[in-house]
Amino acid sequence: MTAYDIILRPVVTEHSMLGSADKKYTFIVHPDANKAMIGQAVEEIFGVKVAKVNTMNYDGKVKRMGAGRPGRRSGYKKAIVKLTEDSKSIEFFDGMV
Repeated sequence: MTAYDIILRPVVTEHSMLGSADKKYTFIVHPDANKAMIGQAVEEIFGVKVAKVNTMNYDGKVKRMGAGRPGRRSGYKKAIVKLTEDSKSIEFFDGMV
């Protein structure tokens, strides 16, 4: 698995943008990726130093899919990556705050 297979997309919400001031960045990641793989992928893609990685698994919500038939949204895995104090910030998130 390459670094771009592990990091699927950034999470751009109001709550996740508040964490960027503390050098915490949120990403949707591959469900099979572990914390070490996620940290290495972020370091490789963005050229930063990772201090800590927290991960959360989310189950898909049950939703109606027309005429009351139940369906399910897909689940996903989210990672919050904290960078070291001496590391530079990720430029992608700088213009959004």
